[in-house]
Amino acid sequence: MRVRIGLVGTGVIAQVMHLHYLSELADRFDVAAVCDLDGSAAEACAERYGIPATFTDWRELIAHPLDAVMVLTSGSHAPIAQAAAWAGRHVFVEKPMCFSAAEGRAMVAAAEAAGVVLMTGYPKRYDPAFARMREETAGLDGARLLRVTTLESPFRPYVGHYPLLPRVPLSAEVTAALTKDSDERIRAAVGPQATELERQVYAMVLLDTLVHELNTVRGLLGEPTRLDYASLALDQVTVMLRFGDLPVAIHWIDLPGIARYEMEFALYAPDRRLRLSFPSPFLRNEPTMLEIEGGTGGTSRSWRTEEITGYESGFKNELVAFHDSIVTGLPAPTSGPDGLRDIALCQAIIDSHHRSAPVDYPSEASHV
Repeated sequence: MRVRIGLVGTGVIAQVMHLHYLSELADRFDVAAVCDLDGSAAEACAERYGIPATFTDWRELIAHPLDAVMVLTSGSHAPIAQAAAWAGRHVFVEKPMCFSAAEGRAMVAAAEAAGVVLMTGYPKRYDPAFARMREETAGLDGARLLRVTTLESPFRPYVGHYPLLPRVPLSAEVTAALTKDSDERIRAAVGPQATELERQVYAMVLLDTLVHELNTVRGLLGEPTRLDYASLALDQVTVMLRFGDLPVAIHWIDLPGIARYEMEFALYAPDRRLRLSFPSPFLRNEPTMLEIEGGTGGTSRSWRTEEITGYESGFKNELVAFHDSIVTGLPAPTSGPDGLRDIALCQAIIDSHHRSAPVDYPSEASHV
């Protein structure tokens, strides 16, 4: 089955990843339309990729004859995703799926009522090295700690070699309206009691980037049983979670002076150590490295292997998973309900920080 799909948003992630891989997956997808508030950007993308229809209003795109819609815009994806589901379109949303658990529940309910697929884009969950890490993790006995460390760096050096199309800045009126909508949704998500710092960290760090780490940890270990602690700043965030007896320390640090992005997941057990290292998400087909350490107890013998599992792109694999979910009706690993748990966890982090108190079962969306 070839899925007729329309894209809302033609920015960096659409040009660098999604349109490129949709072209490679032409046996599965027919890109029938694109939409962008910048009409010239939509038309340029359409010309480059041979897309027959362009729009500047996402409502018109949804009304176009389509099977599925990809929501790749900034801001909350909830209004477009719900409208697409109500129109009977399968929906793929980039992370974060929305700005609050309340929005996420509405998105999931709309998709379920319409009988359509709702999926959130988390390419790390579809990386072949992640599958190997998960396999190795399942075989560990007595794991003591999972440590996640991300060294954030500017993304522009990682996309400068792509032939990105020029964009026309939006008018001040449109920009102000979009900013106002996002600000109101963020305030509703974290509540009136949240500080300005907490609001900024929620929007600019948790939803914008750390949601990837949270989702990947959940993909490895399941649902956290406790959120012990959160330290928040605009240039560093530390979150301490617990999965039963296993503590998980997540550290995100913004280091803008060096264009050398790093993200690692390091899991330690008495006789086995695993380290999964992701490259910049803006590099196509750059492999993820899995390092495995072991040894012989009671002796000085130890060993270490470095494994490249494959060069398949997580971005491409998640599109394949979206197509498979549409065809089979089976939920993808990063389904709408899965993405909803990440939003609930982000809200719990703000709540924990504000109250200086732990939160039990922080990814349960019913709590927020």
